[in-house]
Amino acid sequence: MNQNLLFRRIPKVDLLLGREEIQSLIPLYGRCRVTEAVQEETDQLREELRAEIEKAEEKESLRKGESGRAEPSEAEREAEAALERSISERIEKLPERIRFFLEELFRPGLRRVINGSGTILHTNLGRAPIERRIAERLADLVSSYSNLEYRLSEGRRGERYSHFEKLLCRLSGAEAAMAVNNNAAAVLLILSTLASGGEVITSRGELVEIGGKFRIPDVCTQSGARLMEIGCTNKTHLSDYEEALNENTKAILKVHSSNYALVGFTESVSAASLKPLAEKHGLPLIEDLGSGVLLDLGRYGRMHEPTVQEAVRNGVDVVSFSGDKLLGGPQAGIIVGKKCFIDRMKKHPLTRAVRIDKFTVAALELTLLEYLKEEGIEERIPTLRMIAETEEKVSERAERLLSMLSGSCRGAELSTLPCESQVGGGSLPLEELKSRALCIRPLSMSITALEERLRGLPIPIIGRVAEERLLLDLRTISDAELPELSEELKEVIG
Repeated sequence: MNQNLLFRRIPKVDLLLGREEIQSLIPLYGRCRVTEAVQEETDQLREELRAEIEKAEEKESLRKGESGRAEPSEAEREAEAALERSISERIEKLPERIRFFLEELFRPGLRRVINGSGTILHTNLGRAPIERRIAERLADLVSSYSNLEYRLSEGRRGERYSHFEKLLCRLSGAEAAMAVNNNAAAVLLILSTLASGGEVITSRGELVEIGGKFRIPDVCTQSGARLMEIGCTNKTHLSDYEEALNENTKAILKVHSSNYALVGFTESVSAASLKPLAEKHGLPLIEDLGSGVLLDLGRYGRMHEPTVQEAVRNGVDVVSFSGDKLLGGPQAGIIVGKKCFIDRMKKHPLTRAVRIDKFTVAALELTLLEYLKEEGIEERIPTLRMIAETEEKVSERAERLLSMLSGSCRGAELSTLPCESQVGGGSLPLEELKSRALCIRPLSMSITALEERLRGLPIPIIGRVAEERLLLDLRTISDAELPELSEELKEVIG
């Protein structure tokens, strides 16, 4: 086998660039990237050929050494011919390889997925989805210039918080409000502003790890404040707070256990009970609500989650919570409370480092506007819709999906079965939502292969595996997603 002759069959870069099918790629991807793709794929093909030829030559050398025959057998000639055909095919498919290289290079890493996991606020899948109508209005706002920090009424510089501050105050009952890029940053800013260089009193049972191994004590240390732990893991009394007070105390911090629960022999001190103590000693009372919510979820038959309004009514001076959890908006750390404290935070140097951009400002304002008209809010905020939806309605959607797939998916056994969803995202840890799932038991592939193929689809489908079955929980799959979901499933298991 003549290695040089084979290599010469690989088209040169300039010749490939002149071919019509390659030229058609330039308007899509740019000449520079197309040239790069041609070079990389031809180099890769050359390495593949070299490896194949070396393997063939090694076999030939062994044959000659073992048999002493100079001429190859018929079987060996057929193998050599097959290798040449394989090489020829790969050379012919070079333009196709170049196209695929460019498609993969330009494919966004961040992609829309269909969430069949049953976890509503799935941190790995982006937490709260934004309602489509809000997203469309958002696209209009961010695709042009805006009055982000410009007062149209006065023709001068404004403040980005102004677009949602009045809304937050009206909805929560607070005097002032602002927002930073997430709730960890909100807690960091609050403590840096109000407690740096001093002590912050916190119950030992409230020392939360907020995810990704980030912990309240670590955030406190970073702020320059010293954490004074009081009480026991399961019980903390008002007297524990009173005894911990000293001349170095700068704040009292309560942390809502939104991502865990202590049950059994427990006792904690409410914010309302702590307020008189904080006032007596002239200390700000801070509460980190974590997931945060602006309405009572009890209306949907769910467990009560402390609302922002309750914290404000209890006299908490500064309240922080997340924007992309139970609120159903964008990622943000929202801060509401007394104006004197909020004003200090707005002027803190850290605020610049953790401020939100125009995308978040717009999405947060549009989300909050939906809350102004409280009636039917669960139909306008996807997170609330999924939390509020009854088991019966989810079951109807599951049966509808099963009907859409009926007779078209011979590669798997399909059925529906009851299951349980969860809120997730560090919210309502004890709440189990009765739901229904599409159950897929593959017949022609392993469950691992099925899961992998679903993740590799143009719109990846994420489910959960249980007993060699893949479950797609319909609580986290909307009616609008059913047509494309069914088509993709047919492609994989049809």
